[in-house]
Amino acid sequence: MSQLLDSAESTPLLKGAVGSDGNMEDGCSRWKSIRVMYFTMFLSSVGFSIVITSVWPYLQKIDDSANGSFLGWVVAAYSLGQMVASPLFGLWSNRRPRREPLVCSILINVAANILYAYVHLPPSNRKYFMLIARVFVGFGAGNVAVVRSYVAGATSLKERTSAMANMSAFQALGFILGPALQAGLSFIGETGVSIEVIDLQFNMYTAPALLAAFLGIINILLVVLILREHRVDDHGRQISAINYTSEERVDVTDDTDGSIDHIAVVTSNIIFFVVLFIFATFETIATPLSMDMFAWTRKQAVLYNGIILAAIGFESILVFLVVKIISQKVGDRPVLLGGLIVTFFGFFILFPWGNVYPKIQWSDLQNSSSHGGPSSPQPISNSSVEPTGCPPEQTWCQYTPVIYMAQYFVSDIFIGVGYPACNVMSYTLYSKVIGPKPQGVYMGWLTASGSGARTLGPVFVSQVYTNLGTRWTTSLLCGVLFAAIVLLACMYRRLIAFSVRHGRIEEP
Repeated sequence: MSQLLDSAESTPLLKGAVGSDGNMEDGCSRWKSIRVMYFTMFLSSVGFSIVITSVWPYLQKIDDSANGSFLGWVVAAYSLGQMVASPLFGLWSNRRPRREPLVCSILINVAANILYAYVHLPPSNRKYFMLIARVFVGFGAGNVAVVRSYVAGATSLKERTSAMANMSAFQALGFILGPALQAGLSFIGETGVSIEVIDLQFNMYTAPALLAAFLGIINILLVVLILREHRVDDHGRQISAINYTSEERVDVTDDTDGSIDHIAVVTSNIIFFVVLFIFATFETIATPLSMDMFAWTRKQAVLYNGIILAAIGFESILVFLVVKIISQKVGDRPVLLGGLIVTFFGFFILFPWGNVYPKIQWSDLQNSSSHGGPSSPQPISNSSVEPTGCPPEQTWCQYTPVIYMAQYFVSDIFIGVGYPACNVMSYTLYSKVIGPKPQGVYMGWLTASGSGARTLGPVFVSQVYTNLGTRWTTSLLCGVLFAAIVLLACMYRRLIAFSVRHGRIEEP
């Protein structure tokens, strides 16, 4: 524990730093700006996670025609918007002061969250308005590419892993507080309060989105008032700065000669895609799976999964602290490989087994001997106002064993260790492979890769889970993770820093 505290005290998150020329003012300005980027990353994850556990019940409430398959599209909509926006904001940030794409993206995010709170107003097709709102929330979150490129460009090679881990810690904190805030706001209830003057239904579903919009306004103020442009090379020497009077970049030094290993770049993008794909599927099926397996109501699922995701977020912060120490001793690549293996076991544990079957919603249906049999699960009548358990249209529930709550919790623990390690190490390695080159567009493509995973993951898993069940879902996800482990092992030697590849710095 003392080692963790010592590491935390020496991190740039908590201490300022002098500039490369010994200028304390330059160093303080650089780290203040980096901290604004930490907060922006935090709010980006809050914008996603603050409604993630309530999307499914909210969707059911506003539009009866919505089904589990459409849920996948709603969850994926955020990432689809982010995938489109990330390269655009990345290119913008390479050519103009970064505050411009940041302020624009956050304004889009604020407006989209307000729209999300008003999807109850249209007389029909409300599910499509929710879909549009989530697309634009994601479009605004395309600023993650700008955030990552700024932090990568404003830190030396020695500072990079620590700064990236700090940024991931803020991202994890957003994932903690998002579901936790949603769970805390669940006391408002589904009905809540109607504010007729502005046609607003303030309830457990709309309150989190409105809170995210308010935090976005605070973020804009911080970007405008504090953020300044800084870029350093792998040694920490200033490369360029922004003259905010003329809004032009001024080159200071140039230590960027040399080519980038594009095979390593593509490999990093693939691995990052897999990491985000796997976690997106986990987030998507958490609520429907727990409602099906444990017969939770909509309100219980929002509350309990909010608590679970918050706990995983706390676990992730501890992992980030440990990762900073371990990576200094063994390197970034072994940590990434270990994270993939741990995540693999997390999903392997989730495989259903035994001879106990889920409770099924046989509402308004009579028990029929045609469904029975000596080894078949018997339908259970549900007389509650809100049916609980597996929907009868998911026929796999009748012959697939239940996932036990203990399995679910142990799987959460493993994924809570593996995912954050993979996440921070994958884009830390990526930034080091690119080196001191301008990283806006490259980070845009990395973010687009992750967003593509978050787009395809929910659609994929909602279709497979709804139609084929938990056995196919867990088997396919384990297969994807195993392929990523093999790819990393094959390309292990190429995933090295730009300066190491060109012989300017010895490999640690």
